[in-house]
Amino acid sequence: MVRSLKIGPGGKGSYFGGSSAFEDGDGRLSLPSRGARVPRGEWATLRGKEIRLPHWTLKVCWKMQKKSNVLALVVVAEHSGDFEKIIQLSESYPGFVFSCLGIHPVQSIPMGHERSVTLKVGLDFTPRFASTDEQKEGQRQVLIKQIQLAKQLDLPLNVHSRSAGRPTINLLKEQGAERVLLHAFDGKPSVAMEGVNAGYFFSIPPSIVRSEQKQKLVKQLPLENICLETDSPALGPEKQMRNEPKNIFIAAEYTSKIKGISVEEVIEITTKNALRLFPKLKNFLWK
Repeated sequence: MVRSLKIGPGGKGSYFGGSSAFEDGDGRLSLPSRGARVPRGEWATLRGKEIRLPHWTLKVCWKMQKKSNVLALVVVAEHSGDFEKIIQLSESYPGFVFSCLGIHPVQSIPMGHERSVTLKVGLDFTPRFASTDEQKEGQRQVLIKQIQLAKQLDLPLNVHSRSAGRPTINLLKEQGAERVLLHAFDGKPSVAMEGVNAGYFFSIPPSIVRSEQKQKLVKQLPLENICLETDSPALGPEKQMRNEPKNIFIAAEYTSKIKGISVEEVIEITTKNALRLFPKLKNFLWK
């Protein structure tokens, strides 16, 4: 998935979007793997299928995001097979594309995250992924190993927690996880507040405009614990329509509406939150 760092209208402030600069989920797009140096096209993974994008498509994509004042994208791995593609993409677009190399709850254990700005990990207890206690315990053991790896490498955790909000937060706390982003959290606000009390952050996608659950979540969460994401191409403002990093501004606008504050304040605070989570980005942005 793609998460984006963006500056608002007229350059008034900036914020992360997509897991934000951040993302993950069922419909994620792993952006093309070989960058602009490949003349005949680019590979992308869309809903589990590899497709080839024309060379001009990638260039148009970048131009569209930059015209929308997107400053950076954090591209999220879904499984270990994505790692090399994402690294190549970040090398082709240095200072604009950043890697988030982690393992989806149903994948195997990752290795070699030294070039990542964050780890994408988590639990997914939806029936198709975990219908038995044994499967759930297997996911817990994978997450424990990745939490320890994040601590070893001093990386934040970008956490998937579908249908597993409280078990995920409890496990993170038990394992001493500190810098944590819970992306597209689908649990109750009261459960999310347990994460807030542990110092965790929650990223909000553009789908908030059509999600009563996300609206209730934003209403209760302190702004100091909120980041923005797009989760492209999933979780857009319209169901079944492809989401894009530039839609991060929609999440900012709707958050400001719910909080009763200016969109500029939302942009400013969520950007500060994101940079606390992803400090490596400070080395590349606003030089």
